[in-house]
Amino acid sequence: MPFCRKEWSGVTAQWEFVLCDALAKVHPVRDPRPVSAETRFQAFLGERASFQLAYRPPLEPTFRDPRPLQVRVEGTAADLVAMSSVDLVPCAFVALPGHDDGYEFDEPGLYPDVLRPVPNGEAPVRFGSWSAVWFDVVTTDPARAGVHQLTVVVSAPDGSELHRAPVAVEITGIELPPLDIVSGHWMHLDSLADHYGVEVFSEEHWAIVERFMASAVEMGATSLLAPVWTPPLDTAVGTYRTVVQLIDITATSDGYEFGFDRLRRWLDVCRRTGITGVEVAHLFTQWGAKTTPGIVVGEERVFGWDVPATDVRYRELMEALLPALQAVLDDEWDREYVVFHISDEPSGEDGLASYLAAKAVVADLLKGWTVVDALSEHSFYTSGAVEVPVVATDHVEPFLAERPERMWVYYCVSQDRDVANRFIGMPSARNRAIGHQLFASGVDGFLHWGFNFWYTWHSIRRVDPFADTSAGGAFPSGDPFAVYPGPDGTPWPSLRHRVFAQAMWDHRALQAVRAAHGNAAALDLIDPDRTLRFDRPVLDPDHYYAARRRITDALTTGSRV
Repeated sequence: MPFCRKEWSGVTAQWEFVLCDALAKVHPVRDPRPVSAETRFQAFLGERASFQLAYRPPLEPTFRDPRPLQVRVEGTAADLVAMSSVDLVPCAFVALPGHDDGYEFDEPGLYPDVLRPVPNGEAPVRFGSWSAVWFDVVTTDPARAGVHQLTVVVSAPDGSELHRAPVAVEITGIELPPLDIVSGHWMHLDSLADHYGVEVFSEEHWAIVERFMASAVEMGATSLLAPVWTPPLDTAVGTYRTVVQLIDITATSDGYEFGFDRLRRWLDVCRRTGITGVEVAHLFTQWGAKTTPGIVVGEERVFGWDVPATDVRYRELMEALLPALQAVLDDEWDREYVVFHISDEPSGEDGLASYLAAKAVVADLLKGWTVVDALSEHSFYTSGAVEVPVVATDHVEPFLAERPERMWVYYCVSQDRDVANRFIGMPSARNRAIGHQLFASGVDGFLHWGFNFWYTWHSIRRVDPFADTSAGGAFPSGDPFAVYPGPDGTPWPSLRHRVFAQAMWDHRALQAVRAAHGNAAALDLIDPDRTLRFDRPVLDPDHYYAARRRITDALTTGSRV
């Protein structure tokens, strides 16, 4: 590994530096994987070309200087570079016993995940362990396209130079097409209000919502869950989460009146940040659709766990509310990009019966609108209960064999074996794999529940995500969220946030190849043997850099191989 020697504080200070790609995870006590000679740091217009510089202070007991290093970037494209410190987070639940071999870490510990912005270039020093600085290079200006020669310079607190690392970054002057599948993520507005201690739908809350929505778009999200009423998700039976209902409902002698100002504002924020899809919150509770959401009428909660799904009062509300809501959506949005949900993750014979009973309450009111729901059991599709299934990636093969007209896939806590996922304990290549898999399978969308779920299991209490990455030990670390709450309502991305974005850019690049050369030519670049499946993610990081090189060559030179 390359290192510099520097006389510092009376000792020969042997610093070590290693250039790493964006799919490396720099563990504090494991030597980092250096970038391979074949790796090319490349990005399209608007995409981040990312790399890391790992560093370790002298392994000498006499070295005790805790002051941060100073990092800067030189070169004509230095103004396109943003830096972050790769900070460690505690992971109490990393992997289940008996897990597969596709994990990088499997024991409780401190692992790299949060990307803390360091605009001043200060890189923290941890005695006896590796640290890393993350670099993003991005531009939307075609005039800045080309291969840029950058130099990363690291200096000691006294100004003396410790290391220089030349880095070539290629910005390909191609604007890729928008993602042509749904990339749906559930952003929890109550989590934002609760963590930052702001009033729901205050101006401060709206500002925070917009910043986190923009961060979701940066991650590759195209669709978010709209809390037209507080989503009945991940909530202990008999309890309720902070109310984040977008619609005002007033009971009158003639029925109900509705106010949609907050919903229209929500949709306006979606437009400004680049969200194109709207998911209406679930019409019934999770895991079987047995009861109603905690809907507030006036100032009081009128529906909830104590009101059955088939209660006539709920039908009366829906008869009035759904047509009015749909009129607003038709006025504000293209209904092709709007979906409704009945209930999340129904299962079992009892679950099928209760799901069908709940669906019957609103089925006539949803005609002409798309209804999708997440599920694992094939019977929920074959019975006709779920029109557009969102299928767990470890249960998807029977669905792919039948090729529904439309289907999405999802992964979450239970998809911990053999499939792609983004747990902190998994290698980053297992996160990036989903882009190739989604393209190769030809499915219509992807869904994930945890963009910013900063609670324990069933939302029983709030957690500090910098201290608890596993929802109080309920889910593998990283499953509940992909973004951290930085100061003053500023989202801080995770490594997993950045790598998932790379997966979505992979999909967009493959779309461009398909448009230019055909689908078979695009598949030849990532899956020439046609063996790629959801239960066979490629875990070799070099595969993704080599595939991107082939994709870029196909788009810039016309080569199909």
